[in-house]
Amino acid sequence: MNNLDPTDLKILLALIRDPRIQVGELGDSLGVARNTAQTRVKRLIRSGILSHSGREVDLEAVGYDVVAFVTIEVSHRELDGVVAGLRTIAQVLEVHEISGRGDVWCRVVATDTHNLQTALRQVLRIRGVIRTETVLALHTHIPYRTEPLISGLSKAAGG
Repeated sequence: MNNLDPTDLKILLALIRDPRIQVGELGDSLGVARNTAQTRVKRLIRSGILSHSGREVDLEAVGYDVVAFVTIEVSHRELDGVVAGLRTIAQVLEVHEISGRGDVWCRVVATDTHNLQTALRQVLRIRGVIRTETVLALHTHIPYRTEPLISGLSKAAGG
């Protein structure tokens, strides 16, 4: 895990909250010089913590290298409460209501298997959760992407 100081973490939070923030605004909001903010952002990009666009955080690079996909069976009357409960667990990155086996699907990250177990216990304590099934991701072959879809739309539109 990279050693991030409080300023690095504030930069990451600012970029997550406002991906279009300008470096000057970033420096002002953090109370540091524009050059300091720019240097820090470049260092975070070089280290792999930020993508080359400077806006996507690589969670593995900051220590969250365990990824799990959790399917949750829910008492349907409690679905809204379960979703609200999942929202309070920081390690839950996304939640989808699904068809098929299970009712809700989550992507969860953790620093290690013990940290994952702690998160899964939090999930199981949510009122309305009947049971969970967890699958660990071993390797990401294709990360989340949108470029092929937009490229296809552009070609179809004659662009």
